[in-house]
Amino acid sequence: MTRPALRVDAVLVQAVIAGALSFAHLHDLAAAAGQDGWKAWAYPVSVDLLLVAAWRRLRTDGPSRLAWCWFLIALVASLGANVATAGLLDLDDVPAWLRILVAAWPALAFMGGTLLAHSSADHTSASPGPAPVPDPEPASAAEPEPAPVDSADTAPPLPPVHSAPAPPAVPVPAALVDHARKVAADHEERTGARIDTDTLRARLGVPPHLADAIAAQLA
Repeated sequence: MTRPALRVDAVLVQAVIAGALSFAHLHDLAAAAGQDGWKAWAYPVSVDLLLVAAWRRLRTDGPSRLAWCWFLIALVASLGANVATAGLLDLDDVPAWLRILVAAWPALAFMGGTLLAHSSADHTSASPGPAPVPDPEPASAAEPEPAPVDSADTAPPLPPVHSAPAPPAVPVPAALVDHARKVAADHEERTGARIDTDTLRARLGVPPHLADAIAAQLA
């Protein structure tokens, strides 16, 4: 079984080199500010750990003011040490304000690490919550109150008028209608009066509803 050959990642090598140089610059600045021995080596570790903690908070919980604040503080501390040890600062005669900043860094880093580890996420772009549902208005507010009515001006309501339903249309043969006309004409010649429905029904021998339909067509 062949083992896979080790591949050198250029990005990883570059990160190791950059980290080593930044580590050395922070150590030199801390030593020049009066932090000798193991304390000078602890400063680079503190700065880099705070930088990594803030970056991890940004990656896991999203952008927040707290994470960005401590990320920028650690980044300025690292970049400041790199620039200060590039010949712009006399390491044999470090100013008092820089000694104060270096001496105050442990407390500042401890506070930043504690806040990043134990505070809740404070997102700058908070997602909008659900829209509030308005309370339904009471029925008394939605319906207007009826105006007072004077009893003297009111009349009792009239009962509803029900119209009689129209009789259904009865089909009448045309021949039967012609025969009914002859019967009606003969009756009117003999009596001088128009034939009524009962007489027409008796003369034709048809049921009442059919006699009514025929009489309606003769009218």
